[in-house]
Amino acid sequence: MMTRLVEAVWYADHPLSYALLPLSWLYCSGIRLRRLAYRREWLRSRRLPVPVIVVGNLTVGGTGKTPLVLGVTDLLHRWGHQPGILARGYGGRGTRWPRLVTGDADPLEVGDEPVLLAQCSGFPVVVGADRVAAGELLLASSGCDMIVSDDGLQHYGLQRDLEILVIDASRRFGNGRCLPAGPLREPEVRDRPADLTLCNGGPCPEGQVMHLVPRRLVNLSDQGTTRDLGELRGQRVTAVAGIGNPDRFFTLLRRAGLHVDERPYPDHHPFRHEDVASWPPGPVVLTEKDAVKCTGFARPNLWYLPVASRLPGEFERLLLEKLKGIGNG
Repeated sequence: MMTRLVEAVWYADHPLSYALLPLSWLYCSGIRLRRLAYRREWLRSRRLPVPVIVVGNLTVGGTGKTPLVLGVTDLLHRWGHQPGILARGYGGRGTRWPRLVTGDADPLEVGDEPVLLAQCSGFPVVVGADRVAAGELLLASSGCDMIVSDDGLQHYGLQRDLEILVIDASRRFGNGRCLPAGPLREPEVRDRPADLTLCNGGPCPEGQVMHLVPRRLVNLSDQGTTRDLGELRGQRVTAVAGIGNPDRFFTLLRRAGLHVDERPYPDHHPFRHEDVASWPPGPVVLTEKDAVKCTGFARPNLWYLPVASRLPGEFERLLLEKLKGIGNG
């Protein structure tokens, strides 16, 4: 999670943003020079023998990429493909990369999002900063005929056949500035517009709207036990979120009628026993991404809330059309 100061600098008219503008200009210039180097083939870009779909964003922080990756891979499977997933493994402390990730892998070693992807998708997942090497391992170890990359929009070393851009509808691009004066990883105006664009949770002038839909709460100590989120309506709960935009999670719970005591943590926070012990004895609701790091501390009052991406029919139609356009639909 971003600190309150960073939130103010990036998403409000904070004077520190103006002081950081020279560094922002340098960052933007470096990004443009790097993209030029790949276009002119001064830097090498590799193509894999199967189509590659990149799901990414332009800003730092969560926009809903991981649920969207799960939704896209599910669509591909329903259309007869065998997808595989690439992930960065941010926060993983392992030393051997790239590597295959299974649902029972240690999130402290490989990162929380890859473990969640492996658990929820059922498809092969490989993690590594070098997307080309990770893709080659994925192909060598599975029969996948299409690769979906969770993030990687700015990793031009791996050629892609299709880009899907996801935007946080409430935050959008913040103050429109590159790091560190703003939240942009690259300038908003790109040399190559994304093939498809989705806005998470609201109006989308660039494309279609997707929504994150809550499922049933799952008990962390007995994952066969579930309950409807509405059963907690009117109750006070402790809400734990170590994600890029925790306010989205807290708002979802409030809209369901819960009284929320917020416990935000930094994105990819490595939860410890001391964290869990500090939470009150009443119901505690975690995000699904945080839950994979807390299974060793499970107790009966801990619940997590899975969410699924609800994709518009027009997006599905356009995706299928573009897949046919690259000769593999």
